[in-house]
Amino acid sequence: MNVSVKGEYALQAIFDLALNATSDPVRIADIAKRQNIPQKFLELILASLKQGGFVESRRGAEGGYLLARRADAITVGEVLRFVEGHREEKSRNRRHGTSPLSDLWQRADEALAAVLDTATFAQLAREWTERHSRFVPNWEI
Repeated sequence: MNVSVKGEYALQAIFDLALNATSDPVRIADIAKRQNIPQKFLELILASLKQGGFVESRRGAEGGYLLARRADAITVGEVLRFVEGHREEKSRNRRHGTSPLSDLWQRADEALAAVLDTATFAQLAREWTERHSRFVPNWEI
């Protein structure tokens, strides 16, 4: 599977929102800085994700973006299909047909989809937090 830069950034943006989930909106500039995403490109991506129902926005000085649904209700697979939909169809059409490898590619696509469709952003955020909080030195005496 080839994931475009836009797809990767979309996943990172939703991951950031899941990781920093509060009742307050997260500013685009903060997401861009933490995830190392160009802010103008992130604005376009978030606008697209808003149309897809993944995020919602709030205007004003305290505005920003929030997840439109709980992080455990959004899977990596559905976000990728939304962002990369047209690319995936082209890839799939090339792989299937009368090639001697057609069945293999179909099984590989199905296995990958199964993994991506069960990976939620809540799970990713939890695993990331656990992995990065295990070895925090405690300098208290």
